[in-house]
Amino acid sequence: MENSKELRTWLDDMALPHPLVIAGPCSAETEEQVLRIAHELKDTDVNYYRAGIWKPRTRPGNFEGVGAIGLKWLKKVKEETGLKTATEVANRTHVDLALEHDVDLLWIGARSTVSPFIIQEIADALEGTDKIVLVKNPVNPDLSLWLGAVERLHKAGIKKLGVIHRGFSTYEKTKYRNIPEWQLAIELQTRFPDLPLINDPSHITGKRDMIFDVSQTALDLNFDGLMIETHHDPDNAWSDAAQQVTPQKLVQIMKDLRIRKETDEETEYKNSLSNCRAQIDILDNQLIETLGKRMKVADQIGELKKQRNVAVLQTNRWNAILGKMILEGESKGLSEEFVLKMFKAIHQESINHQEKIVNAAKAEVVQK
Repeated sequence: MENSKELRTWLDDMALPHPLVIAGPCSAETEEQVLRIAHELKDTDVNYYRAGIWKPRTRPGNFEGVGAIGLKWLKKVKEETGLKTATEVANRTHVDLALEHDVDLLWIGARSTVSPFIIQEIADALEGTDKIVLVKNPVNPDLSLWLGAVERLHKAGIKKLGVIHRGFSTYEKTKYRNIPEWQLAIELQTRFPDLPLINDPSHITGKRDMIFDVSQTALDLNFDGLMIETHHDPDNAWSDAAQQVTPQKLVQIMKDLRIRKETDEETEYKNSLSNCRAQIDILDNQLIETLGKRMKVADQIGELKKQRNVAVLQTNRWNAILGKMILEGESKGLSEEFVLKMFKAIHQESINHQEKIVNAAKAEVVQK
């Protein structure tokens, strides 16, 4: 995927005055429900009407979608409202049925992206199609796996490609259903700036009252669009009720979102920006310098532990540091989530340094 510029053509050709908007219910439940929501979204900024036909669930027994009959309902949506349609596909059969019912946009879910076998099957089934295909990030924060899925589809001759950032699973308790890990999306943007990038605030948050803030963050980071789950009666939705908004709320969200300019050519702005960036560069260098010094102290601690045959990991000390740094971070305007991630990474690097010293000592004993 050396030249990703061609992938942007389908989005540029739409010449949208606002971000691309994909909206509709998490699941197609009944024909009446699907058509009602579609008609309420008909004269809004929604570009594609989404509905889950097949619903991959973590455990059996939950509602797993109405199946192929829902595709007939999506076809009716297009006929009655003119809205283009979108749904998730997870295997060759899904693809064949979606193409047969002229679904305009297909997306591949997070559970499917993790498997190169599934992606290859879908890519083979889509070969030669001119449909738009979007790939959600895998469940775990693995950029290579995400890009690998896009590359398989690109090699199958699919030109209208894009990705959906829907957050990543974590065993830790956070305010998000799936943590955003914005840095991965930013890295993807940096490596492939012409690959259209859509944000899914519904799955990131899991809560409707957080959707606006995450959507705004995505737009501030130059995302190309949003996928927002929308239901006429969210509290009684058959799946993911807590993260769906009403069509009226969606319209209000779109009105309230601030669309940023990518840049500004005004001289004063550019000079001020350059000055701020120069300051950040200096501070970043100082951070690296300080971290390097910290690891040298960690090496000294490793030598002391080696001499006294003391375990590398000292849990009480670590917990004390973490608690102190969270409070210190809050006083400096840093979120607890950020401080936790940063110090866990620093702590792990310190342990690696100390283990290297202790293990080297063990190797010397074995050789003797």
